[in-house]
Amino acid sequence: MALLRSPAPAALRRKHRREALRTLAFLAPWLIGFGTFFAYPLLSTVYFSFMKYDGFTAPVFTGLKNWDYVLTKYPFFWQGLGNTLWLVLVMVSLRVVFGLGIGLLVTKVRTGAGFFRSVFYLPYLAPPVAATMAFAFLLNPGTGPVNHLLGGLGLPRPGWFTDPDWSKPALTMLALWGIGDLMVIFMAALLDVPRAQYEAAELDGAGPWQRFRYVTLPNISPIVMFAVVTGVIQTMQFYTQAMVAGKVASGVIGGSGQPFEPGYPHGSTWTLPQMVYSLGFQRFDTGSACVVAVILFIISMAFTSLLLRRKSAFLSGE
Repeated sequence: MALLRSPAPAALRRKHRREALRTLAFLAPWLIGFGTFFAYPLLSTVYFSFMKYDGFTAPVFTGLKNWDYVLTKYPFFWQGLGNTLWLVLVMVSLRVVFGLGIGLLVTKVRTGAGFFRSVFYLPYLAPPVAATMAFAFLLNPGTGPVNHLLGGLGLPRPGWFTDPDWSKPALTMLALWGIGDLMVIFMAALLDVPRAQYEAAELDGAGPWQRFRYVTLPNISPIVMFAVVTGVIQTMQFYTQAMVAGKVASGVIGGSGQPFEPGYPHGSTWTLPQMVYSLGFQRFDTGSACVVAVILFIISMAFTSLLLRRKSAFLSGE
């Protein structure tokens, strides 16, 4: 019997090389996009966080000076961090609960479901600047229709965007108004829950809450987790609405040379993304701006990792 001979080492190496090149060719579009739009900007941000750099002259290595300045000397950092975390915890939680509630409501409507879907989805299509300016008008403490209605009912009339205690709740109301994106996602998930499971649960005597807890929630839990993770990432980048609301409430809508208090009123709408813009593009302190950007990235990754690690506990209801 003739002995089977294994391929020569050189032939094996050529075969492995061809397979590796073929794999790299298929991965090339993703690798180029990942390197260009994620890896290189991230590494550059970390690099410039240790440099004194204004965007015009050559960067100079300064060690941890930028980090020390941002964490201990910059007067707005901790306030901006607190505001950002408040928005993440409160705004994301309420958006998920509200979006799920609206999705449940619309899926139960028998007549005019298309009309209600359109009504709840249309606000999401409004441009952020226009929507924020409209809300600033509606919530104007002196002339806004909302406070006129509250006053007519004998209820307190908050200062909204002019009151540091009410500015973040007002921004949260704006975010809940544009809940159409989450509503559509949750509706798709809810309509995909098998009807047989509801019927089996109903035959076992399960009430509405038990059916939601033991049938609906386990089936849509991946979508809930997706909504929470993406909501955290988006809210960590919360910039436009807070900036526009502060400027409109303070009377600074446009023009040059007008004084503007960051995060008006009293820093209550000051967020970390605004800090990146202020340091990097207004003060040309790119190194310090990169420090804030790196901190934003670390916090976002920490939130995401924590949520994904707690996924099994969330699914089991622990």
